[in-house]
Amino acid sequence: MAEGAAAAAMLRRAVELDAASRFPEALLCYQEGIDLLLHLLKGTKDETKKSHYRQKISDYMDRAEQIKKFLAQEKEDGKHHRQIKIEDNATGFGYESLFRRYLTEAVTEVWVEDPYVRHVHQPPRRSDFFQLYNFLRFCEMLIKRPGRVKTIHLLTSEDEDRGKDLQASGLEEIRQSLGKHGVVLEIRYSPSIHDREIRFNSGWVIKIGRGLDYFKKPQGRFSLGFCDLDLRPCHETTVDIFHAEHTKKI
Repeated sequence: MAEGAAAAAMLRRAVELDAASRFPEALLCYQEGIDLLLHLLKGTKDETKKSHYRQKISDYMDRAEQIKKFLAQEKEDGKHHRQIKIEDNATGFGYESLFRRYLTEAVTEVWVEDPYVRHVHQPPRRSDFFQLYNFLRFCEMLIKRPGRVKTIHLLTSEDEDRGKDLQASGLEEIRQSLGKHGVVLEIRYSPSIHDREIRFNSGWVIKIGRGLDYFKKPQGRFSLGFCDLDLRPCHETTVDIFHAEHTKKI
């Protein structure tokens, strides 16, 4: 009974750590819990219990192997720097196509630094809000892949004159909408922000020359690319992707 309680407690802890994206610790708890279950399996003659233990061992071993592969890939990826040159009018570079490789289940927190998450022209019109729409689309992608993101930090510059209120109301609407999905949006403004950068708490850093606004305006509201960013022509820009672990070595 004591061994059974110890195994259950260890595996409960593994699942909790797994859900919190604390994968190295979760892997150790899974391994210890599995060892305890194997010991229980050897010591029982009850066929029903044996079947139960075998199924549990198989399930936890599968999850432990998934985590082991994920951690190995993260370690390998951390050695590399990838650069993508997006040509003028190129298509196929929507946010999901660009970021999905790096949006693993380890990503729970995201930082976006972009000075132009606002509208462009004065006087403001509905069609001027493409930067805000781009940020909204980026947020939509984050909560879909793979659904573990809990906090998004936005650092941008404050718009001027009439655009200031419209920028604030647009971002507040996005914040409230994200809140309904259990995601917190923290917004800060800086008058001196210049660099554009996106960071994931898994260690990945993405620098895009034009920030999130590297798409050209669609030719019309009913033209291809208006909704699907993979079909939207892009401005020429460069994307640099690297891991924080890599920056410590150079």
